[in-house]
Amino acid sequence: MGTYNITDHGAAADGTVSTAAIQRAIDMCDKGGTVVIPAGTFISGALFLKSNMTLRLEEGAVLMGSGNIADYPVMGYPYEGFDQLCYASLINTDSAPHENITIEGSGTINANGCALFDAELADDRIKRGRAVCIRGTKNLSLRGVTIRQSPAWCLHIIYCSDVDIDGIEIQSKYDEKGNAYGMHNCDGIDVDSCRNVHIANSLISSQDDCIAVKSGRDEFGRRAGIPSEDILIENCRFTSGFGVAVGSEMSGGVRNVTVRDCEFTDTHSIASVKAVRGRGSYVKNICYERCTLVNRSAEFTDTKWFRGAIYVDGFYGSEEFDPDTPAEVNEGTPAVYGIYFKDITVDTAAGRAVYMCGLPESIITNVSLENVKAKGVGNNFVKNVQCTVFDVKYPDGE
Repeated sequence: MGTYNITDHGAAADGTVSTAAIQRAIDMCDKGGTVVIPAGTFISGALFLKSNMTLRLEEGAVLMGSGNIADYPVMGYPYEGFDQLCYASLINTDSAPHENITIEGSGTINANGCALFDAELADDRIKRGRAVCIRGTKNLSLRGVTIRQSPAWCLHIIYCSDVDIDGIEIQSKYDEKGNAYGMHNCDGIDVDSCRNVHIANSLISSQDDCIAVKSGRDEFGRRAGIPSEDILIENCRFTSGFGVAVGSEMSGGVRNVTVRDCEFTDTHSIASVKAVRGRGSYVKNICYERCTLVNRSAEFTDTKWFRGAIYVDGFYGSEEFDPDTPAEVNEGTPAVYGIYFKDITVDTAAGRAVYMCGLPESIITNVSLENVKAKGVGNNFVKNVQCTVFDVKYPDGE
């Protein structure tokens, strides 16, 4: 189990692009070995990890993405619920099955998304890359690292199992000086058709969903049939964005997700559960407990993408909708049941505290809000939802 310092393979922190040198260190790494990125800023295009290795970023290390889209080959892999052509990410795995991959250390992965964003948007047939995109990996670990400035979702894990994410930081909205990056659809972490995932002790400041749990869209997701399941998110802090979301790509199913002991500050929601017509499949056994939200940002109030701090919606993304007229029930009709909120405090300056609207042809069942203190803008809205417990009070006792 050797150690492979990238500078020994030709990488230099001098402004040159070191993709080939860093990839050479990865390719030469023996089973159980570690590739080390030392202090300094090293510029690279797309890198591809392999099984049974660790990538370690030491204190003061910055892996900076090249700003040239030619350094990111076009690949086919899932994004936004479908198999699509995408630019490669800064850190990737290929489509082969992998195991035992670790990314760790106190350094920074900076995907240089501001330099890539417009160029990657120019051809709408090819979707933007991520900062880190890991596919088909059993026993994946990320510890300690900071991930910044992705041109799209920051950390995207697809078809992975036994995932441990602990003590990382993700910054997809603001740079080190607090200036907004000015990009959109830059989620923090996307858990896509994965099982046995643990996310703990992490800080996420997102431009969009802080964490999103997904499993494919419409017929593609139903055909693949790979759910996201057995996911625990705990002891995390979220400081901008839209909280922890389930969906709206959930056509392979989502079940057994717990979010507990998390703090949400100036995020627009704690929970966004989104399962719309056409998706099919199910969302079940989703639990948020012992979480607090204090939001003073009025950047978003009430839109088709966001309607409340506790937000469960069968009409997500619809400008106009009729919650009283049922549609035909078919394979695209989603089922949502078993949604639990316990010991939750919400105080928000934007949107309702509680907004839950199911489809009239498939109402949301077995919903419980227990010891929820929720203050927002306007009255709570609940329709086409069967609540077993609705214990919601204002924090000040009103």
